[in-house]
Amino acid sequence: MSTAAGSQRSGLQSDFPPGALVSARGRDWVVLPESSGTMLMLRPLGGIDEEVTGIRLDFESVTSSQFPPPPSERPGDNRSGRLLRDAVKLGFRSGAGPFRSFGRLAFDPRPYQLVPLLLALRQPVVRLLIADDVGIGKTVEAGLIARELLDRNEIRSLLVLCLPHLVEQWQAELRDKFHIDAVAVKPATADRLERGCTLGESLFQRHRFTVCSLDFVKSDRWRLKFLQAKPDFVIVDEAHVCAGTGTESRHQRHNLLDAIAHDDDAHLVMVTATPHSGSENAFRELLS
Repeated sequence: MSTAAGSQRSGLQSDFPPGALVSARGRDWVVLPESSGTMLMLRPLGGIDEEVTGIRLDFESVTSSQFPPPPSERPGDNRSGRLLRDAVKLGFRSGAGPFRSFGRLAFDPRPYQLVPLLLALRQPVVRLLIADDVGIGKTVEAGLIARELLDRNEIRSLLVLCLPHLVEQWQAELRDKFHIDAVAVKPATADRLERGCTLGESLFQRHRFTVCSLDFVKSDRWRLKFLQAKPDFVIVDEAHVCAGTGTESRHQRHNLLDAIAHDDDAHLVMVTATPHSGSENAFRELLS
C-alpha cells in the first residue's frame, strides 16, 4: 500500500510533501521540510540527523514507498497489536514537542528538571553551574542538555569528568537513560583504549562519548591529550573539588577546568550539590 503522495519525478518540481515516505537508493526515507524545487532533503526511515541526504530529482529516481500488507498466515494477537499501538503513540508524542531528544529518553523527566535545559538552549555556548541539592537529579539535568544538543546536531562529542568512584555510575546513567554509549577512561582502561587508536590519534579523539576520572586526566601526560581533542561538550561532576588551591591535587583540577573554560567554543556544564563550602575565594573561582 502507498504511504506517501506523489509519483516518480524527473527534472520537475517535487510533489512529495514534508513527512512523506519515499523510496530511493534501495531504502526508504522521510521527506524533510527543507526540501525545495528539485532538491529533496531526506532522512533514512528510523535514521538520525547525521544521515540526512539531499537527492536531486533531475538526476535520481524517487518514488513513493510501498509496503506489502501483513501476511494472513501471521495475524498476531491482541497483546502484540496493543504493544505496537502504544509504541507508535509514545513515539509520536515524544517527537512532537519542542525538544528533539524526548523520543530517545528511557524515562519521563520531571518538570523542574527541564529548567537547566531551557536555560542552556538560550545560550549560543552553554555555560551552566547546576547546584541542586542531593537527590534532585543533577545527572539527569546535565544529561538532558547533552542529549538535546546531540539530537540538534550542535555537538558531536561528549566528555564527563567525575571522581574515580563515579565513572561507572555515570557510564550506566548515560547508557540506560539517554542511550549514549560512553567508554570509561580510567588507569585500568586507558592503555587498552589507546592501543585501539591510529598513529597520532588520542583515545579522546577516537571515542565520541567518554566518562573520565578527573584525577586521572588532570595529570600532565593526559591533560594535554585531552585538551588537544577539544570535546564539544564537557560535564564536570562534583565541580567544587576543582575550586581552591589548597593542595596540589586541587591546583591540578583547577588548572584543568580553567583550560576548558578558556575554550570559547566548548559547552561546559558544572554540577555540584555544594557550590559554597564556606570559602568565598573558592566560590568565586568556581563561578569564574
